[in-house]
Amino acid sequence: MGCDGRVLGLLRCNLQPTLTYWSVFFSFGLCIGFLGPTLLDLRCQTHSSLPQISWVFFSQQLCLLLGSALGGVFKRTLAQSLWALFTSSLAISLVFAVIPLCRDVKVLALVMALAGLAMGCIDTVANMQLVRIYQKDSAVFLQVLHFFVGFGALLSPLIADPFLSEADCSPANGTANTTSGSHLFHAHRVLGQHHPDVLPQTNQTPPGLPPQDGAGTRVSSAFWIMALINLPVPVAVLLLLSKERLLTCCIQRSPLLLSADELALETQPPQREDPSSLPAKLQPDPGHENLFSCCQRKNCRGAPYSFFAIHITAALVLFMTDGMTGMYSAFVYSYAVEKPLSVGHKVAGYLPSLFWGFITLGRLFSIPISSRVKPATMVLINVVGVVGTFLVLLIFSYNVIFLFVGTASLGLFLSSTFPSMLAYTEDILQYKGCATTVLVTGAAIGEMVLQLLVGSIFQAQGSYSFLVCGVIFGCLAFAFYILLLFFHRMHPGLSSVPTQDKPFGMENSECYQR
Repeated sequence: MGCDGRVLGLLRCNLQPTLTYWSVFFSFGLCIGFLGPTLLDLRCQTHSSLPQISWVFFSQQLCLLLGSALGGVFKRTLAQSLWALFTSSLAISLVFAVIPLCRDVKVLALVMALAGLAMGCIDTVANMQLVRIYQKDSAVFLQVLHFFVGFGALLSPLIADPFLSEADCSPANGTANTTSGSHLFHAHRVLGQHHPDVLPQTNQTPPGLPPQDGAGTRVSSAFWIMALINLPVPVAVLLLLSKERLLTCCIQRSPLLLSADELALETQPPQREDPSSLPAKLQPDPGHENLFSCCQRKNCRGAPYSFFAIHITAALVLFMTDGMTGMYSAFVYSYAVEKPLSVGHKVAGYLPSLFWGFITLGRLFSIPISSRVKPATMVLINVVGVVGTFLVLLIFSYNVIFLFVGTASLGLFLSSTFPSMLAYTEDILQYKGCATTVLVTGAAIGEMVLQLLVGSIFQAQGSYSFLVCGVIFGCLAFAFYILLLFFHRMHPGLSSVPTQDKPFGMENSECYQR
C-alpha cells in the first residue's frame, strides 16, 4: 500500500502533464491503425498500383524512424518538448484532414511522411518526459502511456470500417468478378505473387471512375472524424504550455516569471541552488540528448563497456519485439487467407483487430501488474511467451482455432514489452544514459526492417515462412535479453539519483519522496 500511495501521490502532483502525455500517445495510436484497413480505398482514390501505394507504408515508417532519432533535439528543455508535442499532435490532425484531398500517390506518400515524423517525435519526447518525471516509479505510467497507443490503434479501424468501400477499382478484365477481385487484392496480390496477368494493368486508370470517386468520398468522412477526435490533443498540450508559463505571451510577462523564480528559490535549500540564471524549465536536461549527441558526448569516454552494451542489447530486444508487432499486424491477414488455412476474407479480417485489441487489453492489465512486478521480470515473461506462442502456431499451423488463440496470446505478450524494457533499462543506467532515445530508435528501425524482410521472404518462400520468421525473431529477442541481464550484472551500480537529475519542479517537493 505504501508503494501504491506514493505512486498515487506522484500522479496527483503531476496530473496535468501526465494526462497530456498520455493523450498525445493516443494520437500516435490513431496513426498506426488506420492505414491497413483503408489501403484499398486510398489506392482507388489515388488511382495507383499496388507497388506505388506500397511507398506510402515505406515513407511513413522511414520518417517515423527519422523522427524518433531526431526527437531528442526537441527534448533538451521542457519548453522545447512541449512545443514539439504541440506541433506534432496538430500535424497529425492536419494529416487526417488532408488525406482525402490527396489524389496522387506521391502527394499521399509525402503527407504520410509528415505523419511519420510527427509520430517519431511524439514517441521519443513523451516517453522521455514521463521517465524524467517519475524515474524509478515510471513503469506504471509508461504502461498507461502505451495503453493509449493500443487504444488509438484499435479505435481508428473501427472508425474507418463503416466508411470502407466494397467496390473493386481494378480493371474489369482482371478478375472474374468484383467481389473476388477485391479479395484477391487483399489476400494474394498484397505480395504480388499471384495472378501476374492482373498486375501490369493495375497502374492503369480503372474504367469505372464513379465508384472510385464514391469510395474516396465515403472514406473521407472517416479521416475527418479522426481529425476532429484528435483535435483536443494539441489543445491539451497548449493548456499545459500555458500552465507552465511557456507561451510567448507568458514569457514576456517578467513579473510572473520573477515571482515563480523567487518562490522556487525560497523553497530550495541554499546548497542546492542552480548556479544558472535560467529558470529550471528552460535549462537543458544533462542526462538525455538526441541520438547524435549520445554518440558524441565526451563524458562517455570513461564509461565502462557495460554502459554501451546495455544500450545496444536493450535496443536489439526492442528491434525484435517491436518488429514482430509490426510484421504480425501487417501480414497475419495474408497468412490466414493463404493455404493451408484458406480462411475466408471476412473471418481473416478480424485477426488484425483481435491482435490490436489484445495489445490494448494487455497494456491495461499491465498497469496494476507493473506496480507489483519488476520490469525485468515482465520483460522475461513477455519474451518467453512470444517464443512459446510462435512455436505453438508453427506446430498447429493447420488449425484456424489455434491461429486466433495464438493471435490473442501474442498481443498480450507483446503489449507491455516496450514500456517494461524502457523502465528496466533506464533504471539500470540511473537515468544518466541515452536509453530512451536509443531504444525508441531501435524499435522504429525494427518495425521498418522486419516488415520489409518478412514481406520479401513471404513472397519467395510462401506463407509457412511467416511463422518460421516469428520463431527466429522471438529466439533472437530472448538471446539478446539474456545478454542484457549479463551486462546488467557486470555494470557497476550507482548509489542514487542525484538531486540535479530530479524532474523539473520536484527537487524539494514531497511529491518526489521515494
